[in-house]
Amino acid sequence: MPPDSEKFRAEDDGLICPEVRSWAETKYRLISLYDELFATGMKDKWDKRVYIDLYAGAGFSRVKGTGVILKGSPLLALTVAHPFDKYIFCENDGNLLDALKVRTKRISPNADVVYVPGKCDFKVDDICAAIPRASSNNKVLSLCLADPFDFGLKFETLRKLSSSFMDFLVLLAIGMDANRNYDHYVDGDSTKIDEALGNSEWRERWKTVGVRRSDFRAFLAGEFSKSMESLGYLGQTMDKMKLVRSDERNLPLYYFALFSRHQTAHKFWKDVLKYSTDQTSLFSE
Repeated sequence: MPPDSEKFRAEDDGLICPEVRSWAETKYRLISLYDELFATGMKDKWDKRVYIDLYAGAGFSRVKGTGVILKGSPLLALTVAHPFDKYIFCENDGNLLDALKVRTKRISPNADVVYVPGKCDFKVDDICAAIPRASSNNKVLSLCLADPFDFGLKFETLRKLSSSFMDFLVLLAIGMDANRNYDHYVDGDSTKIDEALGNSEWRERWKTVGVRRSDFRAFLAGEFSKSMESLGYLGQTMDKMKLVRSDERNLPLYYFALFSRHQTAHKFWKDVLKYSTDQTSLFSE
């Protein structure tokens, strides 16, 4: 167990606690480390720092088959050394959102939090409205976490959010999904990937490339990066995305990637990837 694992763990509080697999801790470690660097590095450069979680969950989750409880992304963001000025938590499941409200109030009672019930793709206008209005005297920078359960992310949602000054941490859940549903996506009539990438031309590009089926997930990650570039974000090469694998069979599950319009954020992300690989202390220098 990594030496800092206790930071991500919690005691059972009796509230609803959805199950996750053991590799979720890798994801939460990446999120937590980047939150810390972003919140601290930007605190004196922007008047307002906003944290947005599009799939906020209940705040706690239990590792399947164990008694281990992990703190979810909203609580990790609430407990950074230099808290954000505002938090926006969106969650479709009302029971999970109710539990998150209780945990948030207990852990960070003074935080400025807006809760948006419903699916983020249908509530994106409400999320945008909750972001403080920027002006020459009030510079606002947001960090948005998009952590869906599968590759059901809607690019149009990110497009609308990107009208503000905003960085994105995005989980691209395309590992097992892309392999299992390959024929359905490539030759069928599914629009799921079209909506995730914001275009339908990817199929022709994939067929033109003519590479192995096993390269499909990497191709989709590259296509997503190109879509983000169309919004003015810096492109991300595969070596700058974190590939998370399962503990059981070492299967590729998802890519975790940062998208920002500024190199400073990518420096933060580089530090996070280095730490997550070698387990040296991020703050030891």
